[in-house]
Amino acid sequence: MSAPTLDTLIIGAGTAGLAALREVRKRSARFLLVNEGPWGTTCARVGCMPSKALIEAANALHRRHQLQDLGLRGGDALEADIPAVLQRIRDLRDDFVAGALRATDALPSHQRVAGRATLLGPNAVDIDGTVHATRSIIVATGSRPKVPEEWLAFGDRILTTDTLFEQPTLGPRVAVIGMGPLGVEISQALARLGLEVAAFTTAPELAGLSDTQVNGALVAALKKEMVLHTGAAAELREVAGGIEVRSGPNRVVVDQVVAALGRVPNTEGLGLETLGLPLDAHGLPEVNPQTLQIGDLPVFLAGDANAQTPLLHEAADEGHIAGMNALAGSPGAFRRRTPLSIVFSDPQVAQVGKRLAELEPGRTVTGTVDFKDQGRARAALHHHGRLHLAADASTARLLGAEMCAPHGEHLVHLLALAIQQGLTVHDLLGMPFYHPTYEEGLRTALRDAARQLPSAPESDLASCASIGVAALE
Repeated sequence: MSAPTLDTLIIGAGTAGLAALREVRKRSARFLLVNEGPWGTTCARVGCMPSKALIEAANALHRRHQLQDLGLRGGDALEADIPAVLQRIRDLRDDFVAGALRATDALPSHQRVAGRATLLGPNAVDIDGTVHATRSIIVATGSRPKVPEEWLAFGDRILTTDTLFEQPTLGPRVAVIGMGPLGVEISQALARLGLEVAAFTTAPELAGLSDTQVNGALVAALKKEMVLHTGAAAELREVAGGIEVRSGPNRVVVDQVVAALGRVPNTEGLGLETLGLPLDAHGLPEVNPQTLQIGDLPVFLAGDANAQTPLLHEAADEGHIAGMNALAGSPGAFRRRTPLSIVFSDPQVAQVGKRLAELEPGRTVTGTVDFKDQGRARAALHHHGRLHLAADASTARLLGAEMCAPHGEHLVHLLALAIQQGLTVHDLLGMPFYHPTYEEGLRTALRDAARQLPSAPESDLASCASIGVAALE
């Protein structure tokens, strides 16, 4: 084999791969991007963006149930045109995908190729029979929905996010199996669009929550809109009239099943074993989360492919890190951002910082707010859900929060900024809170935490004594 002809070879053109590409292009023109399957990110094609379009339609229609309470009449006549809803999602999806494709369509043919890549070691990649020598490799092959092999016998009646939005119509009877973030979003959206939804999960906690009271608030909200079974695993079998789903003593017959059992990395057949390093039970090598490097090799594993934190903003950060380090003389270690996740249910589920169940009760205090009595939430008929935040009992620094709360996506961002900056409960209480806003609910939880701390200032306002009268004039 001749001397390396490439500085790096990027496998995968999803979020992580494109983020790596942006960094690589700043530093070299001697690169190759290879992608197998459809181009355009998972988020744009089948993930976060199409699902949010579905949720927007579902929430808009669901609002009809509250119009009477607001003094508005005639809402009961509204109904969902499911084919039209799905067509609008596809149209919007195509626009998002077109935006993602602009990053790769402009590349010349010697820097972009469609095909299957297989590692031959840390410095060589085979692409459909052609071997490419390279100084470094970035693996960003993404992930795919997990579907039990025995379910494949039901054909196109088993749906995933890869196929859900391609359907001409849905239902009328749907089972959603798996109530992690994706399952919670999809099941509630389909129920709000008028489908008969039965949801199944083995775990009592939904959407990744660890706080039992916050999880209880979510369970109570979802049970008002769908049948929800927790505990026993779901089993499928063909029956007259559809697919029977059994879970313990519970039985339902449906037309379609949405498999929401999580995602698995696209690393089978990639050749990771040729790197000469140990692989875990899932066939993955150990990856340094600060450098994205595999061992001390010039190989970097980024995004969903490494199965660490399968979220878009994390994948983008990891692609950025991998792209910089692949061309660096010595890989740099990067401080990762404060963990943050959001589920776009109603109420929205969000987590930030440390998981509450993992904190030591004796060393932390917990601030709580129940939104049933929160002013702005009551005015908008969104008065349901809870928020719990934790702070260090000795320093008052915020550590983490979990919530099932109206407009939780905004509340959790405020907390993420505060945690990453190392702010305390008192620091946040010294910030302005406008009335009436949902953020006042956050202030209620902060005040609850402050009452449990050993040393609290007499007022949320900072003292002017040290400034001096002259400075105020």
